[in-house]
Amino acid sequence: MSIQPIDVKYTAVATAENGRDGRVASDDGKLDVVVNPPKELGGSGEGTNPEQLFAAGYSACFQGALGVVARKAKADISGSTVTAKVGFGSLPEGGFGLKVALEARIPNVDEATAKELLEQAHQVCPYSNATRGNIEVTLGVA
Repeated sequence: MSIQPIDVKYTAVATAENGRDGRVASDDGKLDVVVNPPKELGGSGEGTNPEQLFAAGYSACFQGALGVVARKAKADISGSTVTAKVGFGSLPEGGFGLKVALEARIPNVDEATAKELLEQAHQVCPYSNATRGNIEVTLGVA
């Protein structure tokens, strides 16, 4: 995939202090959260963690992409939800990596249509485009 110039519509800005055991805040004050490693990684688990923030962003973005492709397909996705499960772990060659399972519940379409909409949304979602070829992403229908 070649990198194409992008027409930036807006820019989100957030700053992290003290890495995985600190605080993350957006420049507009709408996001201000304590981050701590989860208990599974030796942290207190009292705050949120980067993987939860990534899951929140990916699920919201993917739901938006689903809406775009559903409108084009004239499919009713009212009442739908997208859940992102983000896994964090060690890579065989060293370092750490992520994997994502996206699961959608789309009550007003049949399973075949839901799967097709998910595949189409995966092609237009900015998070999917950013992660494609970098992390494992699986799609599922609930």
